[in-house]
Amino acid sequence: MKNLLSFFLLLCAITTANAQDIPADSGVFLLHKFEQHIGKETYKVYNYKDSKKYVVDFKFTDRGHPVPLKATLRVNPVADPLELVIKGSTSRFSAVDDSIKIKGSSVFMRVNDSSYTKAIKPFTFPITGYSPATVQQVLLQYWNNKKQPASINTLPYGALQIKKTGVDELTFNSKKITFNRYTISGLIWGNELLWTDNAGKLVCILTIDAEGDKTEMMREQYEILLPELIKRAAGYGMEAFAKVAPKQKAGSGIIAIKGGNIVDVETGFAFPNGVLVVKNGKIAGVHKAYTYPIPKGAQVIDATGKTIMPGLWDMHAHFEQTEWGPAYLAAGVTTVRDCGNELGFIDAIQKAIDSGKGIGPKILMAGIIDGKGPMSLGIIQADTKEEAIKAVDNYKARGFDQIKVYSSVKPAILKVICDEAHKVGLTVTGHIPSGMTLKSAVDSGLNMVNHVQYVYSLMKKNKDRSVNFEDSVSVAAIKFIKDHNTVIDPTIGVYELAFRNVKDDITKMEPAFYTLPLPLQTQFKTTGEDSASAATRRPMLNSMRQLVKTLYDAGVPIVAGTDMGFPGFSVYRELELYVEAGLTPAQAIKTGTIIPAQVMGLDKKTGSIATGKNADIIIVDGNPLNNIRDIRNVRVVIKAGKVYDPSTVHKMVGFSK
Repeated sequence: MKNLLSFFLLLCAITTANAQDIPADSGVFLLHKFEQHIGKETYKVYNYKDSKKYVVDFKFTDRGHPVPLKATLRVNPVADPLELVIKGSTSRFSAVDDSIKIKGSSVFMRVNDSSYTKAIKPFTFPITGYSPATVQQVLLQYWNNKKQPASINTLPYGALQIKKTGVDELTFNSKKITFNRYTISGLIWGNELLWTDNAGKLVCILTIDAEGDKTEMMREQYEILLPELIKRAAGYGMEAFAKVAPKQKAGSGIIAIKGGNIVDVETGFAFPNGVLVVKNGKIAGVHKAYTYPIPKGAQVIDATGKTIMPGLWDMHAHFEQTEWGPAYLAAGVTTVRDCGNELGFIDAIQKAIDSGKGIGPKILMAGIIDGKGPMSLGIIQADTKEEAIKAVDNYKARGFDQIKVYSSVKPAILKVICDEAHKVGLTVTGHIPSGMTLKSAVDSGLNMVNHVQYVYSLMKKNKDRSVNFEDSVSVAAIKFIKDHNTVIDPTIGVYELAFRNVKDDITKMEPAFYTLPLPLQTQFKTTGEDSASAATRRPMLNSMRQLVKTLYDAGVPIVAGTDMGFPGFSVYRELELYVEAGLTPAQAIKTGTIIPAQVMGLDKKTGSIATGKNADIIIVDGNPLNNIRDIRNVRVVIKAGKVYDPSTVHKMVGFSK
């Protein structure tokens, strides 16, 4: 009898253990970058007597680079957190290895190699970033269970805010379906957008990953709805900024800027004590102050002691989120070329800004086309002549200004893309596709090249990877680029950031670093390399910088572009690097104003201060023609005749000033 009872108890224990090993729930999120499906996240939920455990396996492959992540989250029955263990990659260039254990009113944390214990505050939840989606799903449950507090403290550090912003009705399987819409701020720069079903299960997150790229996480069964949610997200973000934007002063539509030094970027000179008159969004006149009376009823801006110059351009932008609009404008960047984005998203952003329903610079859109393969980016891919022609024609019909090719385009298809683009009146920019050189790509019809690395690859190298500029190979390469009038968008700043010594003071690169939103500070502090690697790359980086001077002196059109970096501020740094390379401040300013306008065929409308051109103007303290760093001192921004205070606009997107 005793043996029988023991056997029965053992059987019960085994049955209970097996029951606990069977998931009570599970789910799959499909992971996307630029709308392209690149991986998935699976989660399983295990119920125990006093807790619930979520086991998460997250992995995507981004342009050939695997990004795996595993996480385990334990909560009590009402979703109060108990433990988060997370280890793996959060992007191609970043990793996480954290363990957070909460017991009572204290928490023990291991963050990478550091361990410590501290007291926790009310409303605290462990979350280390945008991934995995499952942790955000439980975060929403916690927020609701706690009666939706205004702010939640996050571990290992920080705080976030969740708001329910509406309900979206969509059509799914020929039926109407509604999702609840939320924003989360503080987890990334700006706002994430999330949707849940009516049971509280997460449906979609639109976010950015740890390298700042657009990332979407979509519950598997609703995958077909992703394009519509992306399009709506663009509108919601721009509408939110428009609601809180400072109201423009009512008046006659005339602005008179008096007393400043007005820069003629085409000649590189400025004349003092001028009067610049703006009427209905256009420059109505440029005058000497003592010869021209201020028009009656004009809004007067006193620029005495300041410099008046055209708004800046970023010729290598990526509008990864709506927050880039105000960030650019606050920095005095009034025009950008978006070098590849989700079609529906950037189209909606551009329309919102142009119609006055959003805030941001003028956007010129370069529609991205890639080839198929493991390194592909985006969903517009072409491997046949028919696919290439269709892609180009579709971008043209949607009002895009240019085509951008990416690294997996096949050589034969590149020529088809270029031929069709030229046929319909578009130029082509981009990367040099794999298996091709800058020369073969330009011979196929490529008009412009993104990133100076492709020029560097043509040059004769010394043993330390510096360029021998005197060698006949290098001389011939520069001559080829000049003879073909190929436009170069160097993006020197992005190489400086990627190859910097992480132990160096980052404020030497970006003086306003500590005005950036905290998530951006966290992201950029760890961007770079160790001391030894940075030292090894220094000769290459110096040669890339010197290439800008060599190309410019040869007559090659150089246009300032950032490929993101510090939002808005990296335009300043790009120009500073050109001056460090040997350009005069006036020459550097041309690369960020009139030359971009010329290569995009818009110099009759914008790019300089002249009567009849668009009123895209900045007023800065100091004289950038003498000291290029003065270009950072933007005090007034005028875009299409509307006046903005940079500090006010910056604060809209989380900058401290």
